[in-house]
Amino acid sequence: MNLVILPQAAAELRDAIEYYEGEQSGLGKRFWGELETHLRWITQNAALPRLRKNGDYRRVNLKIFPYYVAYAIREQAVVILAISHASRMPEHWIKK
Repeated sequence: MNLVILPQAAAELRDAIEYYEGEQSGLGKRFWGELETHLRWITQNAALPRLRKNGDYRRVNLKIFPYYVAYAIREQAVVILAISHASRMPEHWIKK
């Protein structure tokens, strides 16, 4: 499947990398590495995580960092909707 990252998710990604890199040199790179591993897994196993009850999306939690990837399957693409912190306004990106 193709991977499409929405602009707002890409901005969240940049912000998280900058934040972690500001906290400790190399930590932003570690965050990116973990996220990249999860994105690869998602593209290969997109339908495995369950649909969330409050929307038409799926979610995969990172293991080390307190973030998750929210995505939807659209035709032949996995669309990354958000890369969100799991406890700071975790569903801010959902349009109510």
